[in-house]
Amino acid sequence: MMSREEFRALPLHKKIQVLYTEGTFIVAIRYYSHKVNLYLLGEEYIEVFYNHKLDKIDQIDYLNTSHTRMKFYLDQIQLPI
Repeated sequence: MMSREEFRALPLHKKIQVLYTEGTFIVAIRYYSHKVNLYLLGEEYIEVFYNHKLDKIDQIDYLNTSHTRMKFYLDQIQLPI
């Protein structure tokens, strides 16, 4: 399993490949202009920010559990965080 630093250093297309081949999709939420898909990769949660208006992924990063976005996840699922 790669470290956070190694994952963050990957180009976007490699992050996508790792998530789709090794990650597990958990849930999707709407957050402003994005659909945010939450994945579990190993023991880490990762968010994929998809901009549906531009039809592109804007960002992939580790879940920030102190962000207000957490309430949208916790309304739907229980996270062991």
